[in-house]
Amino acid sequence: MKKMLSIAVTCILAFSCEHKSNNVTHQYTNDLIHETSPYLLQHAHNPVDWKAWSPEVLELAQKEDKLLVISIGYAACHWCHVMEHECFENEEVAQVMNKNFINIKIDREERPDVDQIYMDAIQMISGQGGWPLNIVALPDGRPFWGATYVPKDNWIKSLEQLAQLYKNDKPRVTQYATDLANGLQAINLVEIEKDMELFSLEELEVTVNSWSQYFDTFLGGHKRAPKFMMPNNWDFLLHYATSEKKPELMEFVDTTLTRMAYGGVYDHVGGGFSRYAVDTKWHVPHFEKMLYDNGQLVSLYTKAYAVTQNELYKNVVDASIAFVKEELLDESGGFYSSLDADSLDENGELEEGAFYVWTEKELTELLGKDFEVFQDYFNINSYGFWEEENYVLIRDKSDDEIAEKFNVPISELRQQIETSLQTLKKERNKRPKPRLDDKILTSWNALMLKGLVDAYRYLGNDSYLQLALKNANFLEREMLKDDGSLYRNHKEGKSTINAFLEDYATLIDAYISLYEVTFDEKWFQLAKNLLDYTQEHFWDSTSGMFFYTSDKDQSLIRRSIEVDDNVISSSNSIMATNLFKFSKLYPENNYGAIAKQMLKNVQKDFIRRGQGFSNWLHLVLYFNRDFYEIAIVGEDYKNMGQSIGKQYIPNSLLAGTEKEGSLGILQNRAVPDTTLTYVCMDGACKLPVSTVEEVLEQLQD
Repeated sequence: MKKMLSIAVTCILAFSCEHKSNNVTHQYTNDLIHETSPYLLQHAHNPVDWKAWSPEVLELAQKEDKLLVISIGYAACHWCHVMEHECFENEEVAQVMNKNFINIKIDREERPDVDQIYMDAIQMISGQGGWPLNIVALPDGRPFWGATYVPKDNWIKSLEQLAQLYKNDKPRVTQYATDLANGLQAINLVEIEKDMELFSLEELEVTVNSWSQYFDTFLGGHKRAPKFMMPNNWDFLLHYATSEKKPELMEFVDTTLTRMAYGGVYDHVGGGFSRYAVDTKWHVPHFEKMLYDNGQLVSLYTKAYAVTQNELYKNVVDASIAFVKEELLDESGGFYSSLDADSLDENGELEEGAFYVWTEKELTELLGKDFEVFQDYFNINSYGFWEEENYVLIRDKSDDEIAEKFNVPISELRQQIETSLQTLKKERNKRPKPRLDDKILTSWNALMLKGLVDAYRYLGNDSYLQLALKNANFLEREMLKDDGSLYRNHKEGKSTINAFLEDYATLIDAYISLYEVTFDEKWFQLAKNLLDYTQEHFWDSTSGMFFYTSDKDQSLIRRSIEVDDNVISSSNSIMATNLFKFSKLYPENNYGAIAKQMLKNVQKDFIRRGQGFSNWLHLVLYFNRDFYEIAIVGEDYKNMGQSIGKQYIPNSLLAGTEKEGSLGILQNRAVPDTTLTYVCMDGACKLPVSTVEEVLEQLQD
């Protein structure tokens, strides 16, 4: 376990003059003290003369002809903290950096636009990437060297050599930076594929078959370590398995979701998921807990519950939402970003996972006679052992298997385990908690909003809808500007930074979903307003795609076009899906044609790398299979909507009203004293029906 000095110790050095905060006197304070990002504030008392990213800083570097050191990370990043302690808190390192460079610290979660470019750069330079991401660039921001974590001595040596190289051979450095910048522009090009046929179901089957060679059918996920939870991968495979009747794929999805829920990446004591596992069995996590993971996984598990009625999935959803409410909910209705991987151990030192792990001695003393069953249930043995006498709770047997082994009823077993977990949670809450990143990001909140909406839709818990509405109203109130644009970031009552395409795309998606469970046209209208804004300010007619940044923002080297689906689906794939759905209710607009062209532009890579385009693959099913608009009109429209909505019907869009809605599909359909449902495709509707069973029959015809 990588140990670090207490945060109280790490704050003894800083830049400039003495600065007092929270009754602690700091030797140095740099410009980051004026920022709101917790990650940047963590570095505000380094001896390095850090500055936040801004056009003015680049102008200063060009004026002084100084190279830039651009260091990018985030608050929950363990290795970012390690490098800070070893390098950025060190006066010797600071002297080298301050003498030769303009030093810029960036929170990648606040500025994903900058992070994207420099991450591409380091992957071109070294073939790999990660955080902390450290770049050395020309004064105008063009990179020419990069690395991730670097130990102190190597960091000093590298910086001194780079400074000398720039001093002695500036033309060579400039040429390399120019070539790299040209490469960064070239790898981001997307061309309009006008003559290409739309991806077919036969090609989709080839894609999934090719992808399946990487499936770990025993432990779930992909055959690799570390193992990342990829919600959009499993979400598409769930859709594909049910749509195309592929039981073997459904079994793989079920295995993956079960193993993730059994694993140490899932917090059995407090709910919620960590980012990923460092091993193949989902056991030892990288302990930070991110809002975006949990929002997407709540959505995924609720859909899987709708298909399977597996109580494990419902329990995971309930516990994960409880975690988010307890640890990440601001009183305003916004959700905070993350909890750190590191927390203080019993010696007052920052240690990865200290808050979450247990020794056998602790568990024996806390659980007493219940330890025997708990030991077997959560593998307090060689299977669950991590290191230094610590165990990470992990399951590998079902409740049925454990109950049979101990000859107890399942209900009794579950009650005993729940009591034990409550005991552990009470004890764990006495420990120092991981540090909180309390900034509120639009896109991550939108992902959590979507998760809450899906949880209400498929589980029927009214409290989830109330929490969703509170968050939706927060986003409208605090993140939506008068001109129709969005802010990216909110903290301490202040919203800052112009939003990026992912913010618009995810919020449009969330608002559409919220409309489908409330039938409040306010949310659909807000979604349409945001969609129209993106078309005006993000659209690139040359590529037929959307830029990641608005035309109102300054660009660096390039305006990026994001198409690859990663842990979060790409902003363009979400936008294409949004456009497709809007085309069903506004057929007179060009939304559907744009979505189809966007799909054609990227589909050439699907067969080779389907897992990297899994959110796009939903569109292949939408375009090749029937997609239904389901219109419910009448006094009982809300109850009917709930009954239909809890069915897993991914190829559909729900609309409803009591008498007459503004959406075209709802007009002229009201019949007095009855509630009718119209199943339509591209505006052409089947005969209206009055029961859920009849609706489902029409969907299967």
